[in-house]
Amino acid sequence: MAEIEIRLPKMGESVTEATITNWLKEVGDTVEMDEPLVEVATDKVDNELPSEAAGVLVKKLYDVNDVVQVGDVIAIISTDGEAPVSSPDTSSEPVAIEAAVEAEVVAAVEAPVMANGSDLPKSGSDGRFYSPLVRSIAKTEGISMAQLDSIQGTGENNRVTKKDILAFINDGGKAATVPAKEVAQPTTSPAKQTTTVAATKSEINAPDVALYPGDEIVEMDRMRKLIADHMVMSKSVSPHVTSYVEADVTNIVMWRDRVKKAFEQKEGEKITFTPIFIEAIVKAIKDFPGVNISVSGNNIIKRKDINIGMATALPSGNLIVPVIKKADMLNLIGLTKQVNDLANRARNNKLTSDDIQGGTYTITNVGTFGNVMGTPIINQPQVAILAVGAIRKVPAVIETPQGDTIGIRHKMFLSHSYDHRVVDGALGGQFVRRVADYLEQFDLNREF
Repeated sequence: MAEIEIRLPKMGESVTEATITNWLKEVGDTVEMDEPLVEVATDKVDNELPSEAAGVLVKKLYDVNDVVQVGDVIAIISTDGEAPVSSPDTSSEPVAIEAAVEAEVVAAVEAPVMANGSDLPKSGSDGRFYSPLVRSIAKTEGISMAQLDSIQGTGENNRVTKKDILAFINDGGKAATVPAKEVAQPTTSPAKQTTTVAATKSEINAPDVALYPGDEIVEMDRMRKLIADHMVMSKSVSPHVTSYVEADVTNIVMWRDRVKKAFEQKEGEKITFTPIFIEAIVKAIKDFPGVNISVSGNNIIKRKDINIGMATALPSGNLIVPVIKKADMLNLIGLTKQVNDLANRARNNKLTSDDIQGGTYTITNVGTFGNVMGTPIINQPQVAILAVGAIRKVPAVIETPQGDTIGIRHKMFLSHSYDHRVVDGALGGQFVRRVADYLEQFDLNREF
């Protein structure tokens, strides 16, 4: 019998695992080539995976809610339509242990969520972030925070993966640990030791939440959980500083009002303010490339490309950040088409994993909701994010050769949050001022 192994494919940069959310075929069903076989969810987007062969689905190796690593075999298809006779297999004890642990974790995650002061914190004493899955496994198996900190992670930045913690459990808590000298042997001065201990003791856990008559418990959906964890991680990793500048965008408002009908007729696209803001951001990044970086340990990664993420609200109320790749290579028409395409596909759940990968700087438009300014949270592993507020008509002093006058101007606030580990106030402030300068210097007579 010819059997084809269906593996979880690579679904984008930095995506290493996915969760099975729905099997579209059952064992015994006929499957056509490229026919959707299974739905999976990553920490980025949801995807339908097509079958890589035609035949009969004879085996599903993972159930709904199981977490699968990229490259793992998830199903087997028989190309001649014959199903194999299954026989018990007792030769793989580690697999059995892993399955048992996974079942317990899924049960814990599926249960209604209540704040619990005994939950493990999201970060260890050294600041290393632990994913919800790793923390759930640790809690289920009774692994202490000290033991979790001792595991040598194989993920990015020494992060502990599911395989690392399962190997630790399968080996009786002895495998893949950090060498003793890195955990137990002090190498710092007494003053630094005291600081470290104090920091460890000051870990903050979420408070217990009381329920009152009439209260309703609504479990966060998967995307909201991911957003929550990402935001808490970002605030833990980066010391945030926010600088504010008010920009006069009267020329932009007048220009857009004048050309928007002609633009749509010629290009088949509606022009919004967003691509104009992105154009100014790209110009400012070229002037101040120090905001277009990432931090990895003690190293600074200077990004070659300028990839602008644009925070987009979804109909569900959640948030996603599709990315305009190489935005510095696009003119205003190209930026407009990219903005509209990504926003439309985001609202219709049609984004791919690649659409939300590789951002180097992010813009979020809080003005959409009538807000004049905000304090945005950095989208890791970036080091800065710009919030643009609502455009308002305000009275302002206008300088003319004949003297100062009072006039009605269109103004908006720009709020620039940045990582104070690597972006100081001078750079962060100069950058947002430069963005405002480009907006204020917009040519009222330019062509699109």
